[in-house]
Amino acid sequence: MTRRGLVLVALLLAAFIINLDTTIVNVALPSLVRQLGASTTDLQWVVDAYNLVFAALVLAAGSLSDRLGRKGMLLAGLGLFGAASLAGAFGTSSGELITARAVMGLGAALIFPATLSLISNVFTERRERAKAIGLWGATVGVGIAMGPIVGGWLLEQFWWGSVFLFMVPISVIVAVMVAAFVPPSRDPSAPPLDLRGLLLSAAGMGTLVFSVIEAPRWGWGSASTIAGFVVGALLLAGFAAIEARMRHPMLDVRLFRNLRFTAASGSVAIAFFALQGFIFLITQYFQFVKDFSPFGTGVRLLPVALSVGASSVLGTKLAVRVGNKAVVTAGMLLFGGGLLWVSTGTPGTSYGIIAAQMLVLGTGMGLTSAPATEAIMGAVSKEKAGVGSAVNDATRLLGATLGVAVIGSVAASLYTSRLTSSLPRGLPSQAVSAAQGSVGGAVEAAHRVAQAGFTTVAHQLSDAGVLAFMHSLAGGCLVASGVALAGAAVAATWLPARPRVETERPAGLRVAEPELEDVTAGPAA
Repeated sequence: MTRRGLVLVALLLAAFIINLDTTIVNVALPSLVRQLGASTTDLQWVVDAYNLVFAALVLAAGSLSDRLGRKGMLLAGLGLFGAASLAGAFGTSSGELITARAVMGLGAALIFPATLSLISNVFTERRERAKAIGLWGATVGVGIAMGPIVGGWLLEQFWWGSVFLFMVPISVIVAVMVAAFVPPSRDPSAPPLDLRGLLLSAAGMGTLVFSVIEAPRWGWGSASTIAGFVVGALLLAGFAAIEARMRHPMLDVRLFRNLRFTAASGSVAIAFFALQGFIFLITQYFQFVKDFSPFGTGVRLLPVALSVGASSVLGTKLAVRVGNKAVVTAGMLLFGGGLLWVSTGTPGTSYGIIAAQMLVLGTGMGLTSAPATEAIMGAVSKEKAGVGSAVNDATRLLGATLGVAVIGSVAASLYTSRLTSSLPRGLPSQAVSAAQGSVGGAVEAAHRVAQAGFTTVAHQLSDAGVLAFMHSLAGGCLVASGVALAGAAVAATWLPARPRVETERPAGLRVAEPELEDVTAGPAA
């Protein structure tokens, strides 16, 4: 393997473990209840502490990597991520684990933008950059989908801490490869640190993501939720206003005048909104309706992983040939159509049908996300690749967090309303309360009622919970589908087909080389 090939492998592995960690912990949550006595709130923050810190700091970390050096930032992130994973594996309380997850999020914020910006600086010609970004996009998608598979297998073999300990040797291996093969890279102009921009971006993104996470519990129309959104928006508006007047801004806000950059960023956010909402619902369907084990659930998500991986590579090649607009729009349409198909499912739908649905979804996701990322990175100069990568990462995280929160809220509301009208009479109040909490609670309550000797009522309760969940699954998928189809309209309307020569060149914007206008000259490499 060539040195450039080893560089790419190291960067792809770094991106893989970061995305694997976003979903691997989910399958360990029941074990945390049993072995650490974690409450529902504790479980929420075991998941969300990672996402909150990651999202809050990714813009700042991307800017710092441009200024201080991308390789050094990547190594620092891998060190933090590995150390925090080791601490989390041997945590003895929910508080210790939540703290470790927050530090993992800090490590992820340092790692993730550095991987993509280094790819853009190592692979500078558009065709080879598109191929490398396609592989990066495939790795990201596969990492997210592989989390439940790897986590489920580890839990069947070892204790809950193994899902974190697993990350430690991989972090060490990746760090050694980065140190040995990845070249140093930074913005040669070395602009001074924009401290106000760093603080405002972190505060704005953190407040916004925190409000999204808490909105389902507070209520979407509550004063707390509205205040959180307003404060987050004001902080980000203040950040944009200050950056517009800075001589050396952390983020040149004029980037957002470039439709290639802005429409592609929106497409990425929408794609991850729909994907994470779907995964949130389908994992419950597999475990509580189909009664699959955590590992069995993960294995059955393989069609998503494989199709995302294959279509990400294909999508970037097609983007060079026929343009980003056509590929991203087609991907969103396929994604939206797949979600519509999923919404027609029943408790008895065969896995073969579900696998076909996931192949459609995964293909749509790959054709959307990777070409949109290629468009984002093609719109910024390689000197500003860190902050361009960070914007791409921030939109992914915000979209994914919104997807779980919004679609989860819609599904919970539909589930509760349908269940309440169909519960059998004579149930103990504890069973009613458990069933109303989730379909898992309904299944568990039915099991306890059956043990008490009320077999008929138990079957009625279980059936009511499953049917209510299927109603919520259909509604959630319809919402996700609508968002994906709206994303197709956004891409078709505003995303340029190809890079264009800019009449002006604001700092940080890439001027496309003339030969990139002619994408019919030959096949993608």
